[in-house]
Amino acid sequence: MQRNIILASSSPFRRELLARLQLDFESRAPEVDESILADEDAIRYVRRLAESKAQVIARQYPDAIVIGSDQCALLDGQILGKPGSHENALQQLRQAQGKNVVFHTAVCVMQLSSGFNAVEEVPFEVEFRHLSDRQLEHYLQVEQPYQCAGSFKAEGYGSCLFRRMQGEDPSALVGLPLLKLIEMLEAAGVEVV
Repeated sequence: MQRNIILASSSPFRRELLARLQLDFESRAPEVDESILADEDAIRYVRRLAESKAQVIARQYPDAIVIGSDQCALLDGQILGKPGSHENALQQLRQAQGKNVVFHTAVCVMQLSSGFNAVEEVPFEVEFRHLSDRQLEHYLQVEQPYQCAGSFKAEGYGSCLFRRMQGEDPSALVGLPLLKLIEMLEAAGVEVV
């Protein structure tokens, strides 16, 4: 039996990833304050936001299986979010040169009517290459990743920025860890395969 599934996100990247599972779903954009709380580390931050996004939509659709997700990048102990502008993106990419950046992606699956609520975080690490400002500017002009944590799109031209990638689930780097999500959906009673 197909359940009503809602992706609590306006991200086209998350929609594309979820569509790979061949499930019927709809998307709803949740209104959530994404500010980092005092003394909140990267893992708690993304877990809280993934759950908050799912909860906002689940309150409107209590019988639906709602999926929330959030991601941030951690560089030198500092949480990097979406740059929002060309200048901020260039600054983030300059800071990342030659360094390892860990992307923390959390996913929440929630159904209020049944009381089901699961939240998991999946890390993925990338090592950035050393590139010139000219190369970084070219990349930003081509992809304009201003709404992407860490200032790149790994599913596109952004892979040219990396020297190495390491993690259990490459889809986590794009913004929705499908391997963990499949387990969670099945635990919620959704047949994926």
